[in-house]
Amino acid sequence: MSVQAWTFVLVGLSFALYIGIAIWSRANSTSEFYVAGKDVSPLANGMATAADWMSAASFISMAGIISFSGYDGSVYLMGWTGGYVLLALLLAPYLRKFGAYTVPDFVGDRYYSQTARIVAVVCAIFVSFTYVAGQMRGVGIVFSRFLEVPIELGVLIGMGIVFFYAVLGGMKGITYTQVAQYCVLIFAYLVPAIFLSLMIAGNVIPQIGFGGADQSGTFLLDRLNDLHRDLGFAEYTSGEKSTIDVFFITAALMAGTAGLPHVIIRFYTVPKVRDARLSVGFALVFIALLYTAAPAVAVFARTNLLNTVSEQPYSEMPEWFSTWEATGLISFDDRNGDGIIQYVGPDARDASGAPIENELTIDRDIMVLANPEMSGLPNWVIGLVAAGALAAALSTAAGLLLVVSSAVSHDLLKRSFKPDITERGELIAARVSAGFAVAVAGYLGVNPPGFVAEVVAFAFGLAAASFFPAIIMGIFSKRMNREGAILGMIAGITFTAAYIVYFKFIDPSANTAEHWWFGISPEGIGTIGMILNFAVATTVSYFTPPPPPHIIELVERIRVPKGSGEAHEISA
Repeated sequence: MSVQAWTFVLVGLSFALYIGIAIWSRANSTSEFYVAGKDVSPLANGMATAADWMSAASFISMAGIISFSGYDGSVYLMGWTGGYVLLALLLAPYLRKFGAYTVPDFVGDRYYSQTARIVAVVCAIFVSFTYVAGQMRGVGIVFSRFLEVPIELGVLIGMGIVFFYAVLGGMKGITYTQVAQYCVLIFAYLVPAIFLSLMIAGNVIPQIGFGGADQSGTFLLDRLNDLHRDLGFAEYTSGEKSTIDVFFITAALMAGTAGLPHVIIRFYTVPKVRDARLSVGFALVFIALLYTAAPAVAVFARTNLLNTVSEQPYSEMPEWFSTWEATGLISFDDRNGDGIIQYVGPDARDASGAPIENELTIDRDIMVLANPEMSGLPNWVIGLVAAGALAAALSTAAGLLLVVSSAVSHDLLKRSFKPDITERGELIAARVSAGFAVAVAGYLGVNPPGFVAEVVAFAFGLAAASFFPAIIMGIFSKRMNREGAILGMIAGITFTAAYIVYFKFIDPSANTAEHWWFGISPEGIGTIGMILNFAVATTVSYFTPPPPPHIIELVERIRVPKGSGEAHEISA
């Protein structure tokens, strides 16, 4: 069968599975809609957490950015993986002990303030919509290439699927759908990686293969460095980012991971505090399967790309090139009219020493998706990768949309503006707000503010600057009060968002290292926003009244999780 036929079959079967699970696990109460009834097993929750966390950025864009950036792309590996460990050690068991439905619920109760709750709701919605833009862009890219439909139509199809199982099943439906999506995405990621490792390095384990030698006996990374030098690119294993920018991006990604509301809410779905810890452990193992393979996939993809397109006749390019070219994600501009593709870096020179112009533009988000085609893998593997990419994007999109839905229906309506609303009314409000969130997410997918990993990095920076300090200080500081938390969150997210908006939208031409503050890029500015949040919150809290005694007692109880016993619900 053709690539398109295999894609239709595999994507159709996976979508049928997701819809079937959503119907089977339909939410009938607010507890099931928000936290899946709190009876999910640690193993299932670990898989669901891994699928929730490994978004289109992890599946599609992370290896793509590493394949283009080389050593500099490692910040995404370090930041996202380290952030998950941070979440496991500092947040998960304590938040589960608290027992709230949502992060704004925790902020509102811990800081005994409706204002704090509303500020947290605004931050949650802002972060979630920034993040979901990247997921919907990933959905559009997959549909555009493999089903040969416009990106806009691909986004609409993805919106329809997410709307169905997120609105119908809530967290209960999303949880069990994400278990299936994890199985699909990890199988789809590892199968081509194993194929390529065998073809290129003769080793069945990709994590070992990319650090070994190819069939000629040359180490693969040395060969890639040679190709880069010959074509005028910086060496693949050398870094161009400054040390300070690498540090701040990594820190923003770590703190942002630990502060992401759609990941945190997963630890409310298990019965016990001990189960929350087990969920974290299982999820880390499941996540590591993909993250340790990503550098290998990046190296294989980069090597295949350079060998396939550089200095090759345009008329003789294989079918995959023209198919991707039709999507607009690859473009060739024959500037010297010789019909030969000059894919070169800024340092490329001809025999006389004159600079050579690059003629090929490649969207880095296609590298993982195009890699099996570049390598000549079977058509069913190509279709499988498409199904896996959709599973990664849709699983995270669903989790993010549920955060928006619960923030509106539970935190704004139930806990703030209409406390007497019935459970049925709250459930209807949750579904309506989820539908509205899907529509906004679709618009952002059609008009994204950047490539997938870049957009997601912005979301992580915003989460680091807003939620992370409020949650950490809420757990570990008895002196932190509502005034400090509110002003800290406002200061952190406002500063971070303003910096990103200025360099990405107001004056993109100034988005260079010489114009950044202290050499820190928009992807890393969330760390400064986080420090600002901590500083403002701490300063304000010491000049305003301390929390009431019952809040101090609450903090003491949160900080002593009873891992072997039932989780005591202590939120108001």
